Amino acid sequence: MSDRWVPELLAPAGNLEKLKVAILYGANAVYLGGQKFGLRSAADNFTLEELVEGVEFAHARNAKVYVVLNSFLHDKEIDELPEFLKFLDEVNVDAVIVSDLGVISTVTENSNLEVHLSTQASCLNVEAAKLWAKMGVKRVVLGREVSVKEAAKIKKESGLEVEMFIHGSMCMAYSGNCVISNYTQGRDSNRGGCAHSCRFEYGLDFSDDQRAKAQDIKAYFMSSKDLEGIRVLEEFIEGEIDSLKVEGRMKSHHYVGTISKVYSDALNFYKEHGHLLSEDIKEWETELRKITHRDYTLASLVEPAGADSIYTEREHDDNEYVVAGVILDVVKNDHMVLEVRSAFRPNDSLELVPFSGNARMFNVDFVTTIMDEPYEKTKPGYLVKVPYVDGAMQWNIVRAKCLAVAGV
Repeated sequence: MSDRWVPELLAPAGNLEKLKVAILYGANAVYLGGQKFGLRSAADNFTLEELVEGVEFAHARNAKVYVVLNSFLHDKEIDELPEFLKFLDEVNVDAVIVSDLGVISTVTENSNLEVHLSTQASCLNVEAAKLWAKMGVKRVVLGREVSVKEAAKIKKESGLEVEMFIHGSMCMAYSGNCVISNYTQGRDSNRGGCAHSCRFEYGLDFSDDQRAKAQDIKAYFMSSKDLEGIRVLEEFIEGEIDSLKVEGRMKSHHYVGTISKVYSDALNFYKEHGHLLSEDIKEWETELRKITHRDYTLASLVEPAGADSIYTEREHDDNEYVVAGVILDVVKNDHMVLEVRSAFRPNDSLELVPFSGNARMFNVDFVTTIMDEPYEKTKPGYLVKVPYVDGAMQWNIVRAKCLAVAGV
């Protein structure tokens, strides 16, 4: 493969298993949260023991681990932070992602950890980036309002690394600074409690006089479409954007594995050929539509997002595929041991998603227990044996079309 430079692919790791899936499917780095100090309190997050294992797993495969400390902390939490920072330093975490000035100061005073500025800090211009550089920040995760072209200018003139979102859910609020769920649910989105209130249907409240003249108006006017940047990947590369970030620490294994594989395949194609003029892009886009998603948009990557970036429909899962299971063990030319995630039966058709290359359909000629007793139907949580598929490896995802699973 050519030595052409390509950006880092940074994937979400909501838990230890997702960390492994992301890295094995091609991510160069993952970001994750501990039990405190992050903005995704509803995610599984990592215990101290899991952090140790995750960092060891990543580093053994030349991948990096970034820990989010991007909540806005009060004094009591700041007092608790140095002990956690010492731990992160000792286990060789590669960087922490921070949004609060006090947290940045605490990190630099109590550790040697590299500091990346969270998108929550709304860094959108060169002068802001220069100021953060003076504070000890090495990388800025730019607000989603910035275009790729603007990001390239910020990188060139500030001297900082820049990181941009390339795929995943979008927020209607500026750089995610939102208080809607505080009002509707009593949950603070800036301290890890976002209730995704922007996804709800809202109606206009008329006065009595107005109501007589107006029809009821209900809409999802604050809900954004999902970001998909595969079509402008070359612009990221040409702008020398250091890291391409995928949103989704609360998303599924299927999401994490598929996104990591697609963007990794695309980056590797560019690295080898120096362009993305390939029929493969249709396959990559097809794969990105097999995961749960809203309609896709380029958002502000090329020009400021407009009305067409609003997702006007009720939240629904139109995903065609579900994870049938995750491979835990492989006996070559004999069988695979699968942890079942969605029910299936003998003679169903499933699809193996390898770490590289195209997905492979196979027929489930048999399903047995570990002790070789036949199953007529599986259930989530079962450990089962299924036929071996050439090239299968531990942690590969096996998926099924929803319609096939719905009939079991």
